[in-house]
Amino acid sequence: MPVKKPPRIASSNKKRTTSKKIPAIQKKYTKTEILNEIAAKTAVNRKDVSAVLEELNVLIERHIKKRAVGEFTLPGLLKIKCVTRPARPARKDVPNPFRPGELMDIPRKAASTRVKVLPLKKLKEFAL
Repeated sequence: MPVKKPPRIASSNKKRTTSKKIPAIQKKYTKTEILNEIAAKTAVNRKDVSAVLEELNVLIERHIKKRAVGEFTLPGLLKIKCVTRPARPARKDVPNPFRPGELMDIPRKAASTRVKVLPLKKLKEFAL
């Protein structure tokens, strides 16, 4: 006799709404104001909050420095990654786009590493 499986319940894709509205901040916070706000809301003293943020800086640096993994993700908020741009060779006698009929030389560009900060889904939803 075959065993009956329970019917699958479709999950709802409704956005969760918080019970209280979070007010918007009208002016940009300084580092001190950010530390004070986090300390007040979490019941952790300001010195410990400062130590956590400093350690976060060190952790990000260790992820994106040379010979490291090159990527750091703050879950749900943002992703920081290093992108290596290859070297570009020099070019001679290229048409000048600003002065038609004139030729120009383009110097070489060395390879470079750029840091990109990409917003993740939750951070994008904050702006809506």
